[in-house]
Amino acid sequence: MHPSNDGSHPFSGAMPFGWYAVYTRHQHEKSAAQLLNRKGFSVLLPLYRSQRRWSDRKQLVLLPLFPNYLFVECDLERRVQALQTAGVCWFVSNAGLPASIGEEELQIVRRLAETPVNAHPHDFLEQGDKVRVLQGPLAGLTGILTRVKNQYRVVISLELLRKSAAVEIDFADLERVPSLAQTGSHSRAVSHRPAHRTTAPVLHEFPRPASEISYGK
Repeated sequence: MHPSNDGSHPFSGAMPFGWYAVYTRHQHEKSAAQLLNRKGFSVLLPLYRSQRRWSDRKQLVLLPLFPNYLFVECDLERRVQALQTAGVCWFVSNAGLPASIGEEELQIVRRLAETPVNAHPHDFLEQGDKVRVLQGPLAGLTGILTRVKNQYRVVISLELLRKSAAVEIDFADLERVPSLAQTGSHSRAVSHRPAHRTTAPVLHEFPRPASEISYGK
């Protein structure tokens, strides 16, 4: 059980309008995204295609690229409404406050959500040789090059979630990013525990209205 706010301590601190990462119950990412959309929230839920086998058939299913996470555009005024959505557990926090996703990582999420590329979840990587995508729908994105059998993949990481995704890409479309000397920069202490909760109970961006929702091709 994760702790939740009993409502006796009001939320304090700034939560400006922006994009935030939300932690959901297991296998509730899609339903939570749909419910948030029906409430008028803009939601990003990157998905990937996976083939599942049963004894009598095979089926192509869409699964969350970042399990248990989705991304919602929100502010302090609507935070409670988001937390009261079935399947939503809490906002990813930093120093006890909901942590907004940076513009660079937001663009990664958007492009993963909007681009029909082959991808799958990957262990989070912090260090290693970086490469840059030179052309194609992901041009300009940087990540870490890996190789699985004869296929090259670029591992793109989201520091806020400490999650990564591996995207298949043509080796000819990559260039090495020169390594930089350590500058002694300080990393943020990001918590995946709830900042605060009320007592009541992210391949496409979810548009408005809900009838236009698409989970990808």
